[in-house]
Amino acid sequence: MIDETDDAAAFLQAYIDDHGYLSWLGTQVESMEHDRLVMTIPFDEKLTNTRPNGDGNATANIHGGIAATLIDTAGGIALRPALDDPMEDGVATINLNVNYLRPAAGDLTATADVIRAGSSVGVSTVTVESEAPDGETKAVATGQGAYRLFRR
Repeated sequence: MIDETDDAAAFLQAYIDDHGYLSWLGTQVESMEHDRLVMTIPFDEKLTNTRPNGDGNATANIHGGIAATLIDTAGGIALRPALDDPMEDGVATINLNVNYLRPAAGDLTATADVIRAGSSVGVSTVTVESEAPDGETKAVATGQGAYRLFRR
C-alpha cells in the first residue's frame, strides 16, 4: 500500500522532472515526510569547478552554487506540507544563508528540516553531504532559509 508521503514524493518528482533547471541538474526526491525532505543531485562533470591541487593535476569538485540550489530548493519544498493547500499555495525565498564546509567530490544529498512554519514565514535548516576528496561522506555545506508562505 502506498501512503500519502510516497504519493507526495512521486508527485514532487514528476514536477522536478518537468522543471528545466532542476531536471538538468538531475535532482531526485529520495524521501518526504512532514517537516523533513531528502533530495539528491548526482555528481556530473558539467557541475564542477576544476582547481589545481598542487601536483600539476586538477581536482574536479562540485560548484558551490549547486549545493546552494539544493539547500534553497529542499528548504522551501520541506515547508509545503505545512500549507493549507501544498500544491496551490506558494513559497518564495526571503533569505538564504549557505556555509561551505569542504569541497564536494561526489553526489550531493540534502536533508531539510522545518524549524518553524508560521502563518506567513517558514524557516528550514539544510545539511548537504557528499563524498569529500578524502573519500569519506561528510557534510559539505549547511544552510538556513527563510521563506514567505503564501496561503490562499
